[in-house]
Amino acid sequence: MGDDFPRAPRLCGSLRLSVPLLPFSSFFSNLISSDDHLLGGGMVLLLLLLLVPVSLALAYVVHAPALWIFVAAILAIVPLAEWIRRSTEQLALVAGAAIGGLLNVTFGNATELVLALFILRAGHDAVVKAQITGSIIGNSLLGLGLAIVVGTWGRERQKFKRERAGLLASLLVLSVIALMVPALFDYAERGLYANPNPGRLDERLSLAVSVVLIVVYVANLLYTLVMNRDVFAPAEAHTHKEIDQPKAWPAWRSVAVLVLATAAIAWEAELVSGALDATAQRTGLSTFFLGIVVIAVIGNAAEYISAAYFARQDRMGLVMTITVGSSIQVALFTAPVLVLVSHAMKHPMNLVFSNPLELVAITAAAFTVNTIARDGETTWFEGVLLLAVYAVLGIAFYYVRA
Repeated sequence: MGDDFPRAPRLCGSLRLSVPLLPFSSFFSNLISSDDHLLGGGMVLLLLLLLVPVSLALAYVVHAPALWIFVAAILAIVPLAEWIRRSTEQLALVAGAAIGGLLNVTFGNATELVLALFILRAGHDAVVKAQITGSIIGNSLLGLGLAIVVGTWGRERQKFKRERAGLLASLLVLSVIALMVPALFDYAERGLYANPNPGRLDERLSLAVSVVLIVVYVANLLYTLVMNRDVFAPAEAHTHKEIDQPKAWPAWRSVAVLVLATAAIAWEAELVSGALDATAQRTGLSTFFLGIVVIAVIGNAAEYISAAYFARQDRMGLVMTITVGSSIQVALFTAPVLVLVSHAMKHPMNLVFSNPLELVAITAAAFTVNTIARDGETTWFEGVLLLAVYAVLGIAFYYVRA
């Protein structure tokens, strides 16, 4: 095919696109791209984007059953999350390395945050906590496991920098500790000190822990983006040729796409939260399972696709940053922000994960990632192990009736 239509760079600024799409308009012809690196993934995302108007029509015109609305809205979030990533990456290219890195880590989990806020506003605190757990274990186990299996296909093993992976693993352990303390505190108050209603104390402790986590998050940004950039410099920089990049989007276009995609996600999140209870009743699934598996996986689908692609390029250092780094961001930034915002919304949420299975899952994810990151290399069997751990946890989540 010819080069009559412009092409847009995909997320992370490292992919060259070669299949143009029909120009629906001058604006979208500069934005929409087809990624033939994952079985036409760009076309799939474009088709899923059509679910945005479909979901709105189902909700406000057809007044379809809640299950239809939930499925259409949750799938529509996948391409919208991708547009947020693309626009953020384009802003990063214009803003420079330091500011660009800040933009990437700040908006990296925007989809999960917006979705969680609307679910929280609907009064589903337990679902929000399940979503937090699902995002942490999904990125660390499912996302990383899939990437390792895809990356090692036809290879004996892949290598990455142990120093970078070690820092990520350490932050993940800190996240586990911070999320376990409120639950253990609540258990101690109820069981050891016979406090029948420690809710107020739980809220105060959660606020204090949230502040500490955000401070650690800011310190991590300072360390990685300002004081020690080499720690997160791609380990593959000297072994992979830099791919020529198309011209970056103008800043106004990046901002416009970011704002529009975020607004659309907010609208879809409203539909998801409104249809949550009815969908759970119709399917026989618990709202806990929908939060910890379905909503969490959909919210992070773009990260899984990116990680799998870069794994095939033998860039496992970047894969670790995308998957484990996203889990850390959920624990150190998204969860604390939700606690703080919930108080501003007059609907306070604490960090007490009352279901022990959630704590077991987060701990298992941190332990498994630490084990794999220790030697600086991965094999296909380690990817299978990660997927097996996630599958076992998923089966347990399915049988939980919350």
